[in-house]
Amino acid sequence: MRYTVYLSGEIHSDWRERIKAAVAEHQLPVEILTPNTDHASSDDCGDSLLGAESEAFWKDHKAAKLNSIRHLTAIKRADIVIVRFGEKYRQWNAAFDAGMAAALGKSLIVEHPAELTHPLKEIDAAAHAVAENTEQVIETLKYLCQDY
Repeated sequence: MRYTVYLSGEIHSDWRERIKAAVAEHQLPVEILTPNTDHASSDDCGDSLLGAESEAFWKDHKAAKLNSIRHLTAIKRADIVIVRFGEKYRQWNAAFDAGMAAALGKSLIVEHPAELTHPLKEIDAAAHAVAENTEQVIETLKYLCQDY
């Protein structure tokens, strides 16, 4: 079986690269989709592509709408959505992606440290698997790709 996997969530660590490397190393039948992980590009795309806004609200609104095209398309294409919540920042966009994945009936894997279990309990309840680290996510992907 071949899977299309969307990697949503925090952009301040190398977790995506570790998953991509494991997919290549183990020759897993997985296609990886990602959001724009360049923070400045993501924040500034509305202004740079469609014209500058004088108010921060409208700048963010325009960028969010443009970025949502990529996110929603990737979530709809994905068989599995993996959402990572990091320790440093609150990832409201990741929570939104997890909700979209659940609403669309996608298989959902959530990754976060144990100390975030209580604040993310509703998201965890909608997930098919909850991992505490990227190694557990990689092991889950390896398991899903096994021929039995």
